Amino acid sequence: MMQIKAICYGTYTDCKTKIMNEELFNRLKSFLVNQAGVEDHEVILEAKIENDLGVTGDDALDLLLAYSKAFNVDVTRFMAADYFDGEGDPILPAIIRMFTGKRKVKNKVLTVADLGKGILAGKLDEIVINSKLENN
Repeated sequence: MMQIKAICYGTYTDCKTKIMNEELFNRLKSFLVNQAGVEDHEVILEAKIENDLGVTGDDALDLLLAYSKAFNVDVTRFMAADYFDGEGDPILPAIIRMFTGKRKVKNKVLTVADLGKGILAGKLDEIVINSKLENN
């Protein structure tokens, strides 16, 4: 049986160890297959929600809201704009950057493992995302 320990998903003083068992991972996997329209084999812990699973813009927000409801996870402190590109035409901003010399700010990465840690913690925010995950 696969077990994943999420180490330190809160402040340093309330760090705890919880285990995401295979059943919970399979629930998360099934959820992502249904919500993101990806194949079962694509959903692994290391998969990036935007780059690997192709969830962007409004679809990412919809996925996060459905995730929040399905797994009872508080996402009110999750800054989606830091992790996902917005909807719209990417050409105009690229042209503006070309003339102004500014570079596109790289998005932070959200993975399937981060969503698992969020389920264990009951919330998804920077503290949870930056916590350490270990496989047994």
